[in-house]
Amino acid sequence: MAERKLFYPERFKTASRYYTTGRPSYPKLLSRRVADLVGLEREAAVLDLGTGPGFLAIDFAPHAKAVTAVDPSPEMLAAARENAARADVAIQFVQGSSYELGQHLGRFKLVTIGRAFHWMDRVETLKSLDGLIERGGAVALFGESYPEVPSNTWHKEFQALIDKYSTEDPARPQIRESVKNEAVLLESAFSHLERISVLERRETPVERFVDRALSFAATWHGRPGSREEDLAVEIRKAIAKYAGADGLVREVLEGHALIARRPDETPGG
Repeated sequence: MAERKLFYPERFKTASRYYTTGRPSYPKLLSRRVADLVGLEREAAVLDLGTGPGFLAIDFAPHAKAVTAVDPSPEMLAAARENAARADVAIQFVQGSSYELGQHLGRFKLVTIGRAFHWMDRVETLKSLDGLIERGGAVALFGESYPEVPSNTWHKEFQALIDKYSTEDPARPQIRESVKNEAVLLESAFSHLERISVLERRETPVERFVDRALSFAATWHGRPGSREEDLAVEIRKAIAKYAGADGLVREVLEGHALIARRPDETPGG
């Protein structure tokens, strides 16, 4: 049964300006671990669906022959192209969405999705991907979290401010899915699930936290007020007290991947 989803193609038009400097990239070790588990070879092709600023597409470029990155936002694609050029990797960028998947994109050993699955009709997307992913291939959902360690004491206050500015966001119910991704995957063709997680210590300037807050589209489509002024001031004040004398905040990011494969194509399946 298809999920009822509202599509917001213009949602990230403003927020995209802050994605590259604000959103944390994934630990590089995470992409290597996923590539090893899936058996990604240098002749393989990867599709990064909902690429955003291109973080995952860039991470997987060294592990594949070709990477195709798809996103519905021209602003996001512009940022991704700049990031790919800076990283000196070749990626094919396509403006489109999960609602436009088809054979014209090609066949892939791996499809990566980072922080974007909740915007898709997940059931129908997985059905479409079943026709695009070659035998032995996989879907990998990526995300990040902040474990409860002393270095992450800033996170609770940061998240409270994001929630404060997002209360009127019309997409809020959709973002906070009642049905978890695991449940959707278990009912799909890709029902063999495995997790990989990598924790990484980082030192981040306070202004990056300001950009991180402004990168959330929910804060732009939520409570009225000037995000670039009001929210920035509040985040700067809240996070500054966690910074050391060097102006850097110590944080621990946990990058995680949920790898989904067809059960009859996995070792021992």
